[in-house]
Amino acid sequence: MARNSPDTSGPRHVAIIMDGNGRWAQARGRPRLFGHHAGARRVREIVSACPDLGVDYLTIFAFSTENWKRTQTEVSGLMALFRRYIVKEMQEFVKENVRVRFIGDRTRLDKPLQDLMDEAEEMTSRCTRLNLTIALNYGGRDEVARATRRLAQDVADGKLDPAKVDQETLPRYLDTCVLPDPDLVIRTSGEARISNFLLWQSAYSEYEFIDTLWPDFTRSIFTDVLRNYGARERRFGAATG
Repeated sequence: MARNSPDTSGPRHVAIIMDGNGRWAQARGRPRLFGHHAGARRVREIVSACPDLGVDYLTIFAFSTENWKRTQTEVSGLMALFRRYIVKEMQEFVKENVRVRFIGDRTRLDKPLQDLMDEAEEMTSRCTRLNLTIALNYGGRDEVARATRRLAQDVADGKLDPAKVDQETLPRYLDTCVLPDPDLVIRTSGEARISNFLLWQSAYSEYEFIDTLWPDFTRSIFTDVLRNYGARERRFGAATG
């Protein structure tokens, strides 16, 4: 895909851990789901900003395999939010030429949500302006385990020679097999951890941990983070000078 901006110093693929919705809501005396709804609205702004900022791929962490540990009220509210979000936004994404993909283990999600995810992927399959990937019931370790099972099955079926398995083999079995690795991973809300997100893919990604809560993460802040990325020197293990 051709870049959407003449500036080649910025990241082509940005991944975001969208943290802080609950704290944002609680600071306003509102329930946590109020913050999740505000966070969903923020997604639209950042998605719209990406093409003009030279970002071709955006991957967002919507719901982790560990998030099932939250209260039933919050989990149920989040699932309802995801269904409404897909229904509401998909026509707009088609209009804006945004291709949508989902990564993660879909088997634990209810059938109506799975059907909506399939429909969204099909509806936007010919869009080319931005690739939006939504990580839903996703965990990096779970992804690697699932990929390893598929790889092992191909070995057992005689489709893959185990002697030829190397570090280039496993990525072909990951959920992200059609995506480039992220250049930049952003986490909002002041927490400095990666929370089981894109563990294999982010081996050489740059990280930016910022204090801003996700519902307050504006296009202006996003632009500043991308500008900071452009000032970094990425060596991928090589020495300088």
